Amino acid sequence: MILVQSSWQDVQTFRMIPVSESCPYVECIFDPATKVFVVIMKLTKTTLHMLPKLDEYGIAITGSKGTKQDRHKLDVFQEFYIEDQSAITDLVELFAVNAKKFNYKSFMEAASKEVTAK
Repeated sequence: MILVQSSWQDVQTFRMIPVSESCPYVECIFDPATKVFVVIMKLTKTTLHMLPKLDEYGIAITGSKGTKQDRHKLDVFQEFYIEDQSAITDLVELFAVNAKKFNYKSFMEAASKEVTAK
């Protein structure tokens, strides 16, 4: 994977994107607001989700209590949330080919300084 600068909810951060088909991850992104590193795998799992019920024209059907909903089975990518800063660093150093050149730790430190400033 390769590290790139990105934005998440109007804040600068970093993410890792795959550079080969054999990579087991779709992407990884650091959320500066929560200081969590989100790892999205290629593996999928089936989950149940409530989705708006649609008419034949694709418009949501509303009732007396709001929008009607149906339960649907959806295949979604498996996600992992890493909160430990040293575990994040270990994962980035293990998988990112440009970890030595890209200053990803500055985004982690900026997120920590922002939290302490509040």
